[in-house]
Amino acid sequence: MMEVKIPLLNSFYNNLSMKEAMALVKKAIDNKSQIHHTVINAAKVVALQKDLQLRKSVNESDLINLDGQAVVWAAKFLNKPAKERVSGIDLMVNLVEMASNHNYKVYLLGAKEEVVSKLSQIYTEKYGENLIAGYRNGYFSNEDEHLVINDIVATKPDMLFVAISSPKKENFLYKYRNKLENVSFIMGVGGSFDVLAGYTKRAPLWMQNLGFEWFYRLIQEPKRMWKRYLIGNPKFIFLVLKEKFRF
Repeated sequence: MMEVKIPLLNSFYNNLSMKEAMALVKKAIDNKSQIHHTVINAAKVVALQKDLQLRKSVNESDLINLDGQAVVWAAKFLNKPAKERVSGIDLMVNLVEMASNHNYKVYLLGAKEEVVSKLSQIYTEKYGENLIAGYRNGYFSNEDEHLVINDIVATKPDMLFVAISSPKKENFLYKYRNKLENVSFIMGVGGSFDVLAGYTKRAPLWMQNLGFEWFYRLIQEPKRMWKRYLIGNPKFIFLVLKEKFRF
């Protein structure tokens, strides 16, 4: 059973460390139960203020981690407990290694074909042929979703990582979580495949720790990210201040 979720700006989170989150995943796999995981960051918190379907998909997940440094700071500023940032990409990296150590199988869904196939190859070379249950790119129509789900279920993975942009990945996992009930851990990981396959670079650790990973992404992809960060970040700050001072 999960810890009680802590409310934050019309969403929730579980106050868990990386180690504690991983322990819950391992327990779910060993017990053949399911954890539907998601994360919140500043951009997602802003989006779910108006996107009620996204809010439902996020808030009804089993396990919600604080992904961005901004939401960790916001929680502390609002006098809520926050042990540490548990970023989606770091959790995925750690869980894949755990999967290798315990003979769990992983399914990779999302990104472009060359990206997901390259990541599958990287993991196979690093961890052996038994790790990857299957993989598929993230370009499919709504009409083909049931075919994708059937393929995932047929490969019998223990973990499913979905690298599709928000809010599609959250809504996709929420919609099909019951049909994926035999997959013990399902998680959206955004653009993580591109980073792990070497197609894009992640911000240096010092920038991550200072909360400037968003700026690094903005520099890399200004056309795609400018609205998310240059408009979204001030909106997030306003939400936090509004909550703090009740105006």
